[in-house]
Amino acid sequence: MVASCFSLTSFYGNYLRRSFISAGLEPKTISIDGGETTMHCWTPKSHGKPPLILIHGFGPSAYWQWRYQVKSLSSDFDLYVPDLIFFGKSTTLSKERSEVFQAVSVGKLMEKLGIERFSVIGTSYGGFVSYNLARMYPERVEKVVIASSGINKNRRDNEELLERAKVENIQDLMLPSSPTQLRTLFRLSVFKPPSRVPDFLLNDVIHTLFMENREQKLELLMGFDIGKDDNVQISPLQQEVLIVWGEHDKIFPLEKAYELKKSLGEKVRLEVMKNTSHVPQNENPTRFNDIVKNFLMGSPKSSL
Repeated sequence: MVASCFSLTSFYGNYLRRSFISAGLEPKTISIDGGETTMHCWTPKSHGKPPLILIHGFGPSAYWQWRYQVKSLSSDFDLYVPDLIFFGKSTTLSKERSEVFQAVSVGKLMEKLGIERFSVIGTSYGGFVSYNLARMYPERVEKVVIASSGINKNRRDNEELLERAKVENIQDLMLPSSPTQLRTLFRLSVFKPPSRVPDFLLNDVIHTLFMENREQKLELLMGFDIGKDDNVQISPLQQEVLIVWGEHDKIFPLEKAYELKKSLGEKVRLEVMKNTSHVPQNENPTRFNDIVKNFLMGSPKSSL
């Protein structure tokens, strides 16, 4: 695929980077383990508010996925928005590819930044990482938000997702390489997917957002610890947990949210967002931001 001289996707990406800076964040690239693993992270320029990590899903780098959250949430929290390993500028020489390794890497990153305790929000793939982060470091993680993340998925769930997507392999959905595949991802991820988007623009999105570290991202997809077996055992978390889910999610259907709520323990609440699908933080950011602020700041419950 040949890139055009002018990329609308890259142009918008530059705007998003500037919006992160205007929200009081600055980019840092930090070696977390003696040079083998390096993580890129947006960090607050000033401190004094409760620390909050935003962990992105499987797709473009962090500033694409949290673009509607940073301005709103930065007024009440010191935000840390990392790129997970092999997304953005984060990389490793390690052969580890699991979501557990991603969680350990985020934990080491926060140690390097001198942040002892924090809350975390993870969407989709980032929810898998956030769950493991909370499970492994209960003394460091205060509250957990899991958004649109089927961490309780099993083998049958994976098979049904491939059937809905009408693809044979998960990479054809999560790592689209053609306009047709990208349209399928939009159809399953968004309640009202865009219509009549020309192929040249979709090709620009694919080249700009999905081609970097493609081989390593495929290894990440193959390295999932969860979803390989028929039965999944989810350990309850010690922390207060908020689950946020789009009512029409076709990646992880809504029934997975109700099952997950039962599995994670007694201190769990569920918020279902109407007229949204797999990315409610983008489809209705005002509502999403209000829900997570109310939970993180201790406002009255409105759970299901």
